[in-house]
Amino acid sequence: MQQDFSRRKFVLYGAATFTTTLLLKACSSNQTSTPTASSGQERFKIAIALPGAITDQAWNQSGYEGLNLAKQKLNVEVAYVEQVAQADQTEALTDFARKGYNLIFAHGGQFDAAIEQVAPQFPNTFFVGVNGNTKAENIASLRIDHLQGSYLCGIIGASVTKSNKLAYIAGQEFPATQEELRGFELGAKSVNPKMQIISTFTGDWSDVAKAKEATLALISSGVDVIYQWFDSASPAVLQAASDKGVYAFGNTKDQLDIAPKAVLTSAVKRLDIAIAYLAELAQQKQLKGQIYTIGLEREDILSLGKFGAAVPEAIKQNTLKIKQEIVDQKITFVTCQEAGKNTRCIKKA
Repeated sequence: MQQDFSRRKFVLYGAATFTTTLLLKACSSNQTSTPTASSGQERFKIAIALPGAITDQAWNQSGYEGLNLAKQKLNVEVAYVEQVAQADQTEALTDFARKGYNLIFAHGGQFDAAIEQVAPQFPNTFFVGVNGNTKAENIASLRIDHLQGSYLCGIIGASVTKSNKLAYIAGQEFPATQEELRGFELGAKSVNPKMQIISTFTGDWSDVAKAKEATLALISSGVDVIYQWFDSASPAVLQAASDKGVYAFGNTKDQLDIAPKAVLTSAVKRLDIAIAYLAELAQQKQLKGQIYTIGLEREDILSLGKFGAAVPEAIKQNTLKIKQEIVDQKITFVTCQEAGKNTRCIKKA
């Protein structure tokens, strides 16, 4: 009986602590709200819930930077909470909604279920799932066209490999990572149809040990080019590749400087600019309940980073030529059936 009571008390205490943490982080990241004297209206309020640390130099930092860019450009009030575990997603989003935030970003496709649960309870609040795959009257999703970026990386990877074995490794498997994997595969096989692509998902975006172990296992199997998508664990993958003399790709940020001998280029995703763009639409009451997909046509948002010294000039120029063909829609990606399942395929004009 005593044991039961202690466990219940622990749960209640934990919930209270989490709520307090949310409140403290929200307050610490807000700029003091100063209502407009003439209209008496409060400033537009934007919040973001992040699954990892804002200092990861990857996914979560880009989301945090997007919030700050929106604050700077739109003169809005902002708040954030970082390192939100999957079990706490609903509570984090609910907390912001109850505090009257007009627009709430959930920074990762893993938030979709929580958004769908919380949004109907707060019809006057707009929720945006970054990398999400859901939409409703007050729900939008922001998607970078990961397939386009990874397609170009697949071409580069297939052009420099000696083993003809490439790998895709990421934290979790969900629509965005499946799309990126497919793009990498399509790009590689456009160079050599017999190219082998291996995929691995560690189950954690920030676990350095898991990411390094999985990377070393791939290299031991003969893989010599690795496309990775992680948060805090990203540098560990790139450094492991460098230590073993194989190639890799940066993701989200331009990560050439982390491992200059290994990184061929990076799929740079300026989520900060994309987030600020949707925030502006929301402030102007133009944001709609739809999936917003942004590709290479917005070079300020999706592009390739600096090229490593290991990429020959001819391969670089060919990749940039194909990039322009995608922008010009001479190369498009269409839904097709393969092995009885819907997937994406290349269509050339």
